[in-house]
Amino acid sequence: MWHLILLLSCLGAVEAKISPHQRQKVVQAYNPRRNTSSDSTPLQVGNGNFAFGADITGLQTFKPYATLSTWGWHNFSLPTTPNQTSVDDFTGLQWWTHDRLVTYDQPNPAQNDISQWLIQNPQRVKLGNIGFAFPRDGDEKDKNVTEADLEKKTQTLDIWSGVLKSSFAYKGVPVSVNTAVDPDSDTVLVEVDSKLLQSGGLGLFFDFPYSDRNKFDAPFVGVWNATDKHTTVLQHQTSHSAVIQHSLGQTTYYLTLQWEGGEATITGPAKGTHRYFLRMNNSKTTTRRLRLKATFLPEPLDATSTATVTTTPSFTKLLARTQNWWNTYWIAGAFVDLSRVINSKSSPSSLQANATELQSRILLSLYLLAVNSASSLPPQESGLVNNGWYGKFHLEMVLWNTLHFARWNHFPLFWRSLPTTYTLFLPSSLARAREQGYKGARWGKMTDPTGRSAPGEINSLLIWQQPHPMFFAETEWRSFPNATTLKKWEEVLEQTAEFMVYYAWFNQSTGYYDLGPPMYPVSENTNPNATINPTFELAYWRFGLDVACKWKQRQNKTVPEEWTRVRDNLAPLPVVDGTYAVYEGIPGMWRDNKTTNDHPAMAGIYGLLPAPASGQPPLDMDVLRRTAEYIKRYWALEESYGWDFSMLAMNALRLGDEEQAIEYLLHPIFQFDDAGYPVGGSRVPTPYFPNSASLLLAVAMMAGGWDGSEGKHFPKGWEEVEVDGFVPAM
Repeated sequence: MWHLILLLSCLGAVEAKISPHQRQKVVQAYNPRRNTSSDSTPLQVGNGNFAFGADITGLQTFKPYATLSTWGWHNFSLPTTPNQTSVDDFTGLQWWTHDRLVTYDQPNPAQNDISQWLIQNPQRVKLGNIGFAFPRDGDEKDKNVTEADLEKKTQTLDIWSGVLKSSFAYKGVPVSVNTAVDPDSDTVLVEVDSKLLQSGGLGLFFDFPYSDRNKFDAPFVGVWNATDKHTTVLQHQTSHSAVIQHSLGQTTYYLTLQWEGGEATITGPAKGTHRYFLRMNNSKTTTRRLRLKATFLPEPLDATSTATVTTTPSFTKLLARTQNWWNTYWIAGAFVDLSRVINSKSSPSSLQANATELQSRILLSLYLLAVNSASSLPPQESGLVNNGWYGKFHLEMVLWNTLHFARWNHFPLFWRSLPTTYTLFLPSSLARAREQGYKGARWGKMTDPTGRSAPGEINSLLIWQQPHPMFFAETEWRSFPNATTLKKWEEVLEQTAEFMVYYAWFNQSTGYYDLGPPMYPVSENTNPNATINPTFELAYWRFGLDVACKWKQRQNKTVPEEWTRVRDNLAPLPVVDGTYAVYEGIPGMWRDNKTTNDHPAMAGIYGLLPAPASGQPPLDMDVLRRTAEYIKRYWALEESYGWDFSMLAMNALRLGDEEQAIEYLLHPIFQFDDAGYPVGGSRVPTPYFPNSASLLLAVAMMAGGWDGSEGKHFPKGWEEVEVDGFVPAM
């Protein structure tokens, strides 16, 4: 394992300073512990593409938490309304855009059925539940056992090894459970030790729900009272294996079960359900330990073959592989150790409390994002915990959900989805731009593995996701400045820049290139027909085009003249009352509460984004400071959520106010629960993982600094913090 650790450690060209032993000590000090099931968040194991959420039993016995994957999607039947029976029937709506009609993917009142179908489909499907069945037979007596019937309930999630350890007693008999997920497959590993297995007082169930049509499914996913709308079949079983097929319309997938520890029988489904039961064969069971490998697959596995079963790695090998993967993850990545600050006798109690809370948020965020966001496609905002926006992912959130992997030197996880996501969606994005009369690729917003952007006014008019590929590419370049990096991002950056250039509209009366209207800025709460030249988008457009030009120069290629012309002649950043405004000409800036809520994106122009490149219009530092002051004073932060506080923290860092940065990262509205999940609040369900990812971006900047100001940027009293493995931000 250690040669692999060394290889991964060298990926970011950094020297390890904090020993593996010290890292393990710090990490395990923050293991989540529970004595009862949570009603909002599970303790979770997973590998980035697949995750299993558990209640206090280590399984999904009393709380039907999710088992979700990157590949598991389901389409409801298409509408049967005349002229609305196919995706191709959807026409969208036309808006006047600079003296011409442009078609946007928006719900058409005349095509309500197909419009709504496209918004809701496909949906991420919950693959199934695995839990304990207590009575001898899988009958109605199952329903009489509740969590209150269990005694001595304890649970620890060892985030260092990726193993969830649970224990309880039922009718005085102890039960211990270890739960994990194989890093290389969609396999749940369950190890149960109890005399109840021998006596028939304990078994397992496997249950399959139907999909919901809800915009948000939280904290649970799926419905259990629509059994006639889907089917399950026990395809095959032996004394040590079984295969269950689940079909929902055109979607079919499989659960392959293999167990060690004695012969067992699968029965079911129970009447009126899709629930199956596994019971040990008492007469042939001599062990009190059951080791189960439950693998969810989009294609059937030939479990009937003896060769297939025997060549599958043993439970012990898969568990060791899981533990090794997590050990490597913690050792190879960047690290922040606040132990000396927390334990310093000279630190006041308030500082120790703040450092302890920040350390907890850092470590639990690193764990949860590896479980939920390290996927081959962009994660949904609730990861693999529940479904938000029908389980779809948002391309503007890719930056917050994925960039931290690069900043924390976890490039193998960064590369799982980048730049392959953009390559995959390039054809549909080129078509979207072409249909609207533009060159290049226009990236969608709320999307799914098809690359189709769900109809919506905001979905179709949002633009700040466009320069994201430039930010990703430049971040990778800083750690890997080679021809391979240039080549892998070349086409994506080329087509992205082409759209950005041709989207910008030359305003003959001002001599500048404008952005919008119609458009929505980051805050998504302005009049799209009045929104022109928003501050963040202008700064990001200039940054993105500058990176695209650098990419050409690094390849010794000619920079297209129109790229530099648009970059150098974008409209100036709008200023109102000596501050950077949401957009040019906005009415009532700082006086109208409709303009001082949602995302204060102006802070991002000198926080998330670096200072403009040489030769570009510089930022006014006095205006920046006044903007930060006004946001703190007037912005409705109590209505903010998500990554706002981390973005404000990064802005405070660049402005030299480390105390304010810490204050934002520990703001009372910016909440995390006992297991490290970021609280969503009233507008989005818990968890909302852009909170976690953005926090890690801010901490990475605090730990490694940025160009021209490298090194640590922690407040007074935090001098003893140890950091390891960070490349400075741009």
